[in-house]
Amino acid sequence: MTFQEIKQILILQFGPENIDSIETGLQPSIVVPAGKLAEVGQFLHENEQLYFDFLACITAIDNGPGLATMELIYNFTSIPYGHNLVLKIIFPRNINDQTLPSVSTLSNIWKTADWHEREAFDLVGIHFNGHPDLRRILLPEDWEGHPLRKDYHQQEQYHGIYVKYEDGNSNSDRV
Repeated sequence: MTFQEIKQILILQFGPENIDSIETGLQPSIVVPAGKLAEVGQFLHENEQLYFDFLACITAIDNGPGLATMELIYNFTSIPYGHNLVLKIIFPRNINDQTLPSVSTLSNIWKTADWHEREAFDLVGIHFNGHPDLRRILLPEDWEGHPLRKDYHQQEQYHGIYVKYEDGNSNSDRV
């Protein structure tokens, strides 16, 4: 199935106001509103023509305070049908001490989303509504901030261990 055919099925199901696409570059993508993520995800998995049974990756991007947006990029594959899809959502990011941006979890549809969403939460600071166990996966629970955010400020010490020196280099830069 081609990208255009997949796009057309989604437009028929969700309406042209909810389905957009980016078709430049090597890998075209479908763009959906953050509020439709769970519904579109369920449809991608259950529709007999599509049957995207494999979620390969979730990539989280912080576009910084200037653009004030974040993105989640989902890479899906239908193993039986041999077609692929990139799904993207773009949503407002939080500024300063506001609550973390929030989207629906897909872990109830694809079990592998559990780990990918925890990584996005840990490193970029995106909250996934309905996630069964949303906690840090790479950093300690008491780590301050989310290191892949554009406005992240590395803490000087962690439990008495210097992780940042006066010159701004981290402990690993000195080895």
